[in-house]
Amino acid sequence: MSLPHALLTSLLERPCSGSELASRFDRSIGYFWQASHQQIYRELSRLELAGLIEGSEPEASRGRPRVWQVLPAGRAELLRWVNDSSESKPLRDEVMVRLRAAAVLGDTDLAADLRDRLAHHRAMLAQYQGIEARDFNPVPETRDARLRHLVLKAGIRYETWWIDLCTEALEILAEGG
Repeated sequence: MSLPHALLTSLLERPCSGSELASRFDRSIGYFWQASHQQIYRELSRLELAGLIEGSEPEASRGRPRVWQVLPAGRAELLRWVNDSSESKPLRDEVMVRLRAAAVLGDTDLAADLRDRLAHHRAMLAQYQGIEARDFNPVPETRDARLRHLVLKAGIRYETWWIDLCTEALEILAEGG
């Protein structure tokens, strides 16, 4: 995935200013694709230069933030990207190698890092579940809402998987060698 495509998606959902986009990004796609506000603003400029978006000043007054919207070329680029094939990526996380290393080293301090990870994943799970209760209750019926809910459920499953893995790893490490 790329940041330009994430921004095009957000702007197609709702044209907005750069600051609003950055804020919305942090609360939605940003859970799955991180970008700083500076990166977002830099990418908006690139997308504008490429003719994929345009920013217009509100008519009410000068000095107000530009409102960005996707141009037909931007929609076409996003459609091309969505329809393109992508490879499934294997799990690549250093904690897996660290667990294997702990198996051969014996006593390590890996449990402290796993407890930190466990707390992080529990907090993210609680956040996702809160979003689900707020935004998807009752269960959505429209296709677009169901797709957004599916993305959130993937995040819930991801966090649950990490919680289970960290919990089991901590149990095994507590047994000693």
